Amino acid sequence: MLAARMSSKGQMVIPKKIREELKIKPGAFFNVCLEKDNIILMPMANGPLDNLYAKFSDKKILDELEKEHANEIARENSH
Repeated sequence: MLAARMSSKGQMVIPKKIREELKIKPGAFFNVCLEKDNIILMPMANGPLDNLYAKFSDKKILDELEKEHANEIARENSH
């Protein structure tokens, strides 16, 4: 078992041996859950936004939301 220490900001470094074994890269996302007295970190294959885009890939909803947001900003700036 390897040890890790938590910083004053609640951050921890995953030991290099584990990062290499699991091929975890900087910026990776994790699901975090609590089981009894244990914190479980599970690497996510994709980040939350990747999953959202994949979920709605056959729809143009995200593109439409981005356009709507840009239009709102333009309207606010024109006043």
